[in-house]
Amino acid sequence: MGFLRVAVVAAGVVLWSWAPLVADTYPRNRDVDVVNYVFRLTLSDASDVITGETTVDVRCLKDGVTRLELDLVGPAAGTPERGMTVASVSSGGTPLAFEHRNDRLAITLVPAGRLDERRQIIVRYAGVPATGLRIGPNRHGERTFFSDNWPNKARHWLPTIDHPYDKSASEFIVTAPAHYQVVSNGLLIEETDLPNGQRRTHWRQSVPIATWLNALGVARFAVLHAGQAVGVPIQTWVAAADRDDGFYDFALPTPQVLEFYSSHIGPYSYEKLANVQAPGVGGGMESATAIFYGESSVSGDRSPRWRSVITHEIAHQWFGNAVTESDWDDVWLSEGFATYFTLLFVEHADGHDAFIEGVKRSRATVLVFDEKNPTYRVVHDNLADMKQVLTGHIYQKGGWTLHMLRGIVGDEAFWAGIRTYYKRYRDGNASTADFVRIMEEASGRDLGWFFRQWLYRGGSPVVQGSWHYDGAAKQLEIELAQVQPGGEPFRLPIEVGLTFSSEPRSRIERIELTGRRQTFTIPLDRAPATVALDPNTWTLMKAEFAAK
Repeated sequence: MGFLRVAVVAAGVVLWSWAPLVADTYPRNRDVDVVNYVFRLTLSDASDVITGETTVDVRCLKDGVTRLELDLVGPAAGTPERGMTVASVSSGGTPLAFEHRNDRLAITLVPAGRLDERRQIIVRYAGVPATGLRIGPNRHGERTFFSDNWPNKARHWLPTIDHPYDKSASEFIVTAPAHYQVVSNGLLIEETDLPNGQRRTHWRQSVPIATWLNALGVARFAVLHAGQAVGVPIQTWVAAADRDDGFYDFALPTPQVLEFYSSHIGPYSYEKLANVQAPGVGGGMESATAIFYGESSVSGDRSPRWRSVITHEIAHQWFGNAVTESDWDDVWLSEGFATYFTLLFVEHADGHDAFIEGVKRSRATVLVFDEKNPTYRVVHDNLADMKQVLTGHIYQKGGWTLHMLRGIVGDEAFWAGIRTYYKRYRDGNASTADFVRIMEEASGRDLGWFFRQWLYRGGSPVVQGSWHYDGAAKQLEIELAQVQPGGEPFRLPIEVGLTFSSEPRSRIERIELTGRRQTFTIPLDRAPATVALDPNTWTLMKAEFAAK
């Protein structure tokens, strides 16, 4: 992705504005904004066919709007038994012309829309989803229905703008056999038993969310209303057969995590927080207000691994859900943030040593990946292949970028920037350029070099060096070399830790390595007992350093 940098003078400090020149390849509907979806679905035990009626409430962004395009996967040539077939499209009782081809539903708006006009378009369709809605048994052999939308699979069962740039409120009105319970986003509006053993359930999500965050779970649930934290109702939904273990496992750490993120970042955006056990999920899926976790999350032993997963998915309610990346190239704004804020909760709950252990494990993962994939960048370049939208590197190196940023600007500026970023883009979209601008404002520093280096460049530095004390000159001499293959040298602010036999605490000096090979001198009136490079673990590098 290319960037145009424009200088702006604010309070005597030169800041820089980054404007993206290219976004990802998704064909955006530039002339409309979806305000709300109402998904009416009928589910059955007799077959996997779903019957749908979706009302798309759109606002026109200019005069003369004649076209709306939605994503909806139709039957494929090789698998005609799967995919959605559209029966009709209408608005205000009037049929509208449409074309359903290449998994895009193109609708002609008649009459043409006017600026700020609201229009409700109703799409009636049916079919068997190839993916996106998992229909099948849970681990107890019971039939279930669970959404699986990440990253762009909602189009297999819901007609939507299946991209994070267009966020909207949504509702699910589900008719299903009465032996099922239904969980979804937002607040429960209605449960009504119908004739012939059916039940209608209505959930409403009033806060705008990206399409992939819409959630639906239909199963025989055990449901616990587990109180509140910071005014947010907390719920647990697990398979009925897993009631005892599930209620136990999900009791913690949800309240503590909600309180920590609310106090440090800003208010929670949504109506509730439900932890939901879901078949087909590997780890966790951060669906807004209804987080899905793999079936193995319920074991009755409160696994430390699952505590981290729960913390990560709750962090997403702030980053990824409330503040959503504008396009897929910037997915680190979701996963990198959730990864680092999971570690920040560890620091809060378990102490600094536990936090540093997690940071070091993450660094080891990044260095191994970078060694094997030296050109892979955290921010994608006009991503077209959605299979490449995520790797573990986005999580770990994205998180490490935030960690290094905190080390450079300091805690006060870091948290001020985080709170401003969240407040400014809450319930909307943001880009990496937006985040850079806010962190520069918060710190009063030019950080363009930092973000270009860690997000738009592949690889990590490899540093080799040595130290010795020159008693005659009364100075410490440090020699460092960057030996990673290829490319310009990295710019590396590095702490140096000095210990002395007569002092209980180490002394910290700061240097900045910018070349392939540099020598640094630090005036000292006596020889240090030890010299450590990056003693507080702030720098992403592979380092070998010893006395000369």
